[in-house]
Amino acid sequence: MPLAAGQLISLPAQTAHHAQRVLRMGAGDPLVLFDGNGGEWAGRLVESGRTLQVALGEWREVDCESGLQLTLVQALPAADKMDWVVQKAVELGATAIVPVQASRSVVRLAGERAEKRQIHWQQVIVSACEQCGRNRLPRLSRLIDLPHYLAQPVSDKETRLLLSPHQGMRLTALALPEGGVTLLVGPEGGFDQAEELAARVAGFQPVSLGPRVLRSETAGLAAIAAMMALWGDF
Repeated sequence: MPLAAGQLISLPAQTAHHAQRVLRMGAGDPLVLFDGNGGEWAGRLVESGRTLQVALGEWREVDCESGLQLTLVQALPAADKMDWVVQKAVELGATAIVPVQASRSVVRLAGERAEKRQIHWQQVIVSACEQCGRNRLPRLSRLIDLPHYLAQPVSDKETRLLLSPHQGMRLTALALPEGGVTLLVGPEGGFDQAEELAARVAGFQPVSLGPRVLRSETAGLAAIAAMMALWGDF
């Protein structure tokens, strides 16, 4: 539904609960709404019975996105660590997140379980955008097996990087990317030899973050922060 100044929007129950019970907001308090496609609306809270509504004010063309288009391709880590990875990748400025299943992924998702996790990760993205002030939602791809992902076509201007704990160039040795950057991160234990070879054949260049071996949920986020410092908006 198109939004317009003066319009009343009812907040979803979870958002209304957060505003009232966590942030202690009430009628008349100002807040900002966004629809995930860029820009934002100024607004004020209006209580209406059991619901909490927002009266929309002016539209603001606010852009919080980095100039670096960065896609994180993350092999599923164990337990709920993927939640952490998704949340922090959004905060750091990733524009797309692709969850993949590798041979050493401890977590295996399929069917209904995969669908539920997909919905959950999407909500993690929304919450992370609300927290950090982004008004454009990063794209979340459906969970895919690594071989199927590597078989997909790639843009000529895309820079593809594979995090390797043992070998690879330093990020500082790479030229400024002409197009977007895709970062491939393995699960606990890393990718096996066949997967690393397939990634290289698919155009991924090994890069290293230094002599220390980082955990799966740390490595990708550290690399994103470094790339944002080198080529992004820091």
